[in-house]
Amino acid sequence: MADIDPFAVADDVFEDIDDFAAAEWKNETTANERIRTVIDRTTTPRSAGDIAETALVSETKARTTLDKLAAEEIVKRQQTDSGKLYSRDPEWHLLKQIRRLAGSETLVDQIHRVKQELAAYKAKYDAADPEELLISDTELTQNELDDVSHWRTAERELSHLRAAYRLKEAKEQATTVTEPRDRQTGSQTTAPAGDQP
Repeated sequence: MADIDPFAVADDVFEDIDDFAAAEWKNETTANERIRTVIDRTTTPRSAGDIAETALVSETKARTTLDKLAAEEIVKRQQTDSGKLYSRDPEWHLLKQIRRLAGSETLVDQIHRVKQELAAYKAKYDAADPEELLISDTELTQNELDDVSHWRTAERELSHLRAAYRLKEAKEQATTVTEPRDRQTGSQTTAPAGDQP
């Protein structure tokens, strides 16, 4: 029986695991995919050269692709004294996350889970929101500050989940089908609204 090699690149050629991982990534993805992967994780503006180095492409290729993505409003581009800098567009990234969440089969369950988490924080600290806890006269421990951070994250997550739920509902309403026999009476057939979070 022959050995099975799970890697597309010969692993005995590389002394450094990072070099091996880079070669494997380059072998299994296109230049555009790598640039998109890097820019999708870029929250602070970076030069095309920096992005090219991380994405394992030429600076020219990175700049061309980034300018195209900026024209499509997927990437933010800003001109500085030292040249153009690029980062992901936060609004586009947020909408992408919301569209992904809207497709989740467990969306309502996720909303309920986060609501329970928020209720637990409110009960634990007897506060309406994390800011109320922060501005209180109480000296907060590191664990309490960690809870404040997690509480804020949960509030943001609930906001995103609710937006996803509204998007999902809007999509369902947009796909409402008018049946031929219903046209005469004016009634429409729609999907059930389900549980309102």
